[in-house]
Amino acid sequence: MPQTSQQAQQRLSIYRGLGSAARESNDGAPGPEPAANLVPVVAAVLLTWALLAVIQVKVARPMLLAERFLPGAGWAEAVALAAYAGFVTQRMLDPKRSALWRRRVWTLFTVVFFGQFALGLAGFDVFLMTGKLHVPVPALIVGGPVFRGEGFFMPILFLSTLVLVGPAWCSHLCYVGAWDNLASAARKRSGALPKWQRFAQPVVLALVVTVALILRAVGASGAVAAALAIAFGLVGVACMVFWSRRLGAMTHCTLFCPMGWLATRVGRRISPFDMRIAPGCDACHACLTQCRFGALTPADIARGRPGPSCTLCGDCVRACKDRVMTYRFLGWEGDLARAVFLVVVVSLHAVFLGVARI
Repeated sequence: MPQTSQQAQQRLSIYRGLGSAARESNDGAPGPEPAANLVPVVAAVLLTWALLAVIQVKVARPMLLAERFLPGAGWAEAVALAAYAGFVTQRMLDPKRSALWRRRVWTLFTVVFFGQFALGLAGFDVFLMTGKLHVPVPALIVGGPVFRGEGFFMPILFLSTLVLVGPAWCSHLCYVGAWDNLASAARKRSGALPKWQRFAQPVVLALVVTVALILRAVGASGAVAAALAIAFGLVGVACMVFWSRRLGAMTHCTLFCPMGWLATRVGRRISPFDMRIAPGCDACHACLTQCRFGALTPADIARGRPGPSCTLCGDCVRACKDRVMTYRFLGWEGDLARAVFLVVVVSLHAVFLGVARI
């Protein structure tokens, strides 16, 4: 074969392996492929920077926290967050360590989010999005605007996220879901969710909307609505503490949270990302015990794709010894599709880390 053809083949193999962070070496240890990893890492840095630059320039009220303390410091924060996105992308490209890093950065996000909420409660208004406190319960993304008849920023942001990464909102970006993930991790293997799983969340969603409409119709005060929202949130925490820990599955996210149902059922229809089980699966069911969202059953594996509660978390990819559990993006699948997904979802995570406040 001529040298030029060999070079072309080498370049093609690099791009085909774009999303692979590791390959098995002769002794079985994973070895990095810097050339394959460089493109998605740079893409995550540039995408994060671009999104934060638009926010920094276009939004009148300073959104980046550093800008609120020192004019111009928001640009430095944008650079730091972009570098952070590149670092996280590089770590998560390794299928064997992606689940670990997803949990780490997701937990970091919820700590930062609720840390600022605590500072807001302490009277430091600079840490609040609008200077006003709101109850940090995901169900209020829907319930709040229904009760107030205004304030549709969060629903619009939620839907925009679904367009980009679909149900991954639940496994990467939700500020409460990381708690449930930590609770379910008390058990090494995930347990099976009850058969009535598919009915629970739409019932809760209907209940939230109905109660919000009733409160608005009777002219209930904001204090009453807030008290009910806090009670709802405490029930969700109880699900995590007493049920998720015992079952090893994320019961709050899959049975109680109405936003989880919207993210998985609507998000999977409007997002370009999805997952499938490629031919060659030997039905070992190793992935089944790693899915905390109840999206993998023997029937799902036989059908060749996860169930409707799949959140694209990717934990099953790590568990699959034959690497037949793959991401899909438009007409692509496998390593390339997974790399594109990680670039988008990690960039959104970094942006949320910088701007998501109560």
